[in-house]
Amino acid sequence: MAYNLLKGKKGIIFGALDENSIAWKTAQHCKAEGAEIVLTNAPIALRMGAINKLAEEIGAPVIPADVTSDEDIENLFIKSKEHFGGGVDFVLHSIGMSINVRKGIHYTENNYDFTHKGLDISAISLHRVLKIALKHDAINEWGSVVALTYIAAQRIFPDYNDMADGKAMLESIARNFGYHYGVKKNVRINTISQSPTRTTAGSGIKGFNGFIDYAEKMSPLGNATADACADYIVSLFSDLTKMVTMQNLFHDGGFSSTGVTQAVIEQMEKE
Repeated sequence: MAYNLLKGKKGIIFGALDENSIAWKTAQHCKAEGAEIVLTNAPIALRMGAINKLAEEIGAPVIPADVTSDEDIENLFIKSKEHFGGGVDFVLHSIGMSINVRKGIHYTENNYDFTHKGLDISAISLHRVLKIALKHDAINEWGSVVALTYIAAQRIFPDYNDMADGKAMLESIARNFGYHYGVKKNVRINTISQSPTRTTAGSGIKGFNGFIDYAEKMSPLGNATADACADYIVSLFSDLTKMVTMQNLFHDGGFSSTGVTQAVIEQMEKE
């Protein structure tokens, strides 16, 4: 059911790769709530994914942008402003990548060139996007920015590797820029710490299937789905949350506040 929560609003969504991605579902939900959207992703991701299918479905242009390039991000905001005839009201940052994870390199043996590249894509990219948006006055007053993160930024999950460092930096950038953008333009910036979700990116983590089952047992409400996360993001893009900023918001069925559950105890007693 749609409520027209985003009627008249315009936004940019980073990271829609395929139908499993949270960014993809968010784009669909934003459209259903009345928003107009520009889709963007790295050129290589555009070739690998099926974003043109989504673009056709929701009537959105696709503007390629490498988030490690100032020039690409400037081009994205300039072309988006031209397309919309003005600034945007929301931005979703759904971007993360670890070469160390992809290559199976243990955290204690990280290749630092890979680490630097991963931090640039996964975290510094948010700073770059916000810096250039501010420079071009590309986000309207009372706009909303959401970046997707994970609880590994605060707690150790061994196979999450240096992505955990990237998410910790991402959350810090959201807080810091949330202050500065809030003072200047009343733009709010938050991160959502989502349950482990069966996306293309998440599935690349070693032991992911076992962990997602564990998280399901550890969450009183069960794992939050990508569709439910898209609904939560819509609420943060809407005018109903105008005073929420600089927060890391857990959307995880209660996992982050649970010490242990009866289901986990019973599972351990079976073994």
